Amino acid sequence: MNLYILRHGLATERSAHGYANDEERPLTPKGERKLGQAAEAMEALKLSFDLILTSPLVRARQTAEIVAEALQARKKVEIAECLRPGGNSKELIDRINRLKPRPAQVLVVGHEPYLSQFISLLVAGDSPMSVTMKKGGLCKLEVETLRHGRCASLEWLLTPKQMGLMG
Repeated sequence: MNLYILRHGLATERSAHGYANDEERPLTPKGERKLGQAAEAMEALKLSFDLILTSPLVRARQTAEIVAEALQARKKVEIAECLRPGGNSKELIDRINRLKPRPAQVLVVGHEPYLSQFISLLVAGDSPMSVTMKKGGLCKLEVETLRHGRCASLEWLLTPKQMGLMG
């Protein structure tokens, strides 16, 4: 399985008027534009997804929708409560493993530090690995058997700037 990890794009600041609730903060216009470029880069890489799992927070859902729209995968987007900030990686792994048939290409959209910790868990297991996911950054992991621990190899980690140059 190829497991892709995408951090949500640039969002409205927490202190912005009208967004006291962190869950409701949307992407900024710049964030939407940069994600459009990231989606173009995904098209250039000829990526496609059998499933797109996203955090329920507005900025992550918007990120997933922009990618899904560009890749003609709107019907493949599903909300995953376990992708909330501070979510449970074991629940995420169990959810993916329960899917029949097993998807070959999965995109996960969420937040930091959850995503970096998830990548570290799958690549390094109990040995912490320092990973930084930039807003709008994309990671590709190759997974033979998805489990809670070392089970993946890091294929690549792209910054939003690199993706913008590709799009």
